Amino acid sequence: MDIALIGFGTVGQAFAQLLHDKADDLRDRYAFIPRLVAVITQQRGALYDPNGLNIPDLLASMRDYDTLAHYPRTDTLEYGWTAQKIAMQSTAQVIVEASPSNLNTGQPALDLCFAALDAKKHIVLANKGPVSVAYPELMARADANGCLVRFESTVMAGTPSIRLAMNALRGSQITAVKGILNGTTNYMLTQMETGMAYAEALAEAQRLGYAETNPDGDVLGWDAAGKAIILASALFGIKLKMSELSVKGITDITPEMITQAQQDGERWKLIAEITPTGASVAPKRLPITHPLANVGGTTNAITYTTDVLGDVTLIGAGAGGTQTAYGMLSDLIEIFEIQN
Repeated sequence: MDIALIGFGTVGQAFAQLLHDKADDLRDRYAFIPRLVAVITQQRGALYDPNGLNIPDLLASMRDYDTLAHYPRTDTLEYGWTAQKIAMQSTAQVIVEASPSNLNTGQPALDLCFAALDAKKHIVLANKGPVSVAYPELMARADANGCLVRFESTVMAGTPSIRLAMNALRGSQITAVKGILNGTTNYMLTQMETGMAYAEALAEAQRLGYAETNPDGDVLGWDAAGKAIILASALFGIKLKMSELSVKGITDITPEMITQAQQDGERWKLIAEITPTGASVAPKRLPITHPLANVGGTTNAITYTTDVLGDVTLIGAGAGGTQTAYGMLSDLIEIFEIQN
């Protein structure tokens, strides 16, 4: 299976490394032989070789020079292809989208996905933008072209929150979803339980690389809201816009509020809630007996309320390069198995 990778930052490089490290295992266990034929970046170069790219050489070029320009030349190597050209004209059978997410418009990844689907190419998304903005349109275009769109990594990285809901829980009806979907804020709230003030917890999260220099997407709740929109579309068939959600972050949480909750046998968590009628994100006090209340640090968790099994809770990593890359790989394996 030939693969084109859009985006070669932390997640993209981790994905390439995972393809390389798992090559023998994928061949032996699944008869699956993925071949990376294109890597497209916005500023660090674009490479396409229909005979396949050498992953160690790609990673070495990025590690040593922070560009793809030093990748060894071959007779079949082509430079400068745009993502759109790759989507429409390359030999890739799957486009893996790992560029930064735009939760407002989904662009430019959304148009790329439509072009790829029209060219009969499957899509794997780590980029949340396209499925948060246009989930039903993407699925309709995929169906019309006999293609598949998979997006496991968009909600809880490699922890199989999407696959659990859409595959493993088939036959039961999911009536509500509640989750801790942002690791940065969960880490900060965990630190605040030790006595840290909000500003101290944020500075620590930034020092450790959990929070960006501008942390608004995390601390104001927008990252979790984007994931809630994806879940609402995928599980309940409702299309929501950011402007339609009630979204509140953790910026107003004080040490006094943390202490009072502890005294009452509760914990503050930033909770995304999704039902067939809508979605919201807000800090909530949960009793310590609730499964989500005991999820600390950067870990994410999600609880599906079902008609048959009651509450089903999944806990695992919600971020990280390798973890996100694993979600992308699991989607590739699923596409391969469906097609074969």
